[in-house]
Amino acid sequence: MRIINWIVRLIVFAFLILGVKSAYNLVSHGGGIPSWWAGEDKEETAHHVLLQEITAMGKLELVKYNFKDVVEQQIVKTWLPNAKAILIVQGEAIGCIDLTQVQIADISSQDEVLVVNMPDPELCVFKIDHSKSKIYNLEYAFMEESKLIDGAYRQAEKQIQTSALDMGILDQTRENARKILIPMLEKASGRKVVLKFPLHAQVDKLR
Repeated sequence: MRIINWIVRLIVFAFLILGVKSAYNLVSHGGGIPSWWAGEDKEETAHHVLLQEITAMGKLELVKYNFKDVVEQQIVKTWLPNAKAILIVQGEAIGCIDLTQVQIADISSQDEVLVVNMPDPELCVFKIDHSKSKIYNLEYAFMEESKLIDGAYRQAEKQIQTSALDMGILDQTRENARKILIPMLEKASGRKVVLKFPLHAQVDKLR
């Protein structure tokens, strides 16, 4: 019986030593006294991991339009024949969303849903692909070839910008953002995600 009592005391003493040592390690390493020991209230913290997923993407390209245009450019002369150039131009326009603009304040939680206020989609690229473009014809250009061709390319680039906007590239960018980002962000956050874009009232011009 004495041996059993001695073993029980030894076990209790061992647990006591381990408990003191554990508490000392927590305090000495800045961990503090355990809440279950000190009787303190338990703290719970919710992190928006979603923001890190968004900002890491930067400017996200979501749609690209490819264009082919036949451009006729001329310099009108008073006395001499007009200098003319015909170019076959290829280019592209890319719609994107700048995710670096999303801040903590743009993310809110409603029940089990995360609502993310997104920035406006933008036309981040519209340019000529000179490697695929060519001069089809030149007439009466003489010493003005460079001026004529540069002017034709500038007009072609402006037309790509105008055509892309008129064809709804920003609406397509917004739609693709929902298709691509929502599943990705739902997986990262473990919640249902809703993307909200700014609303812009369209006012018809007076005739």
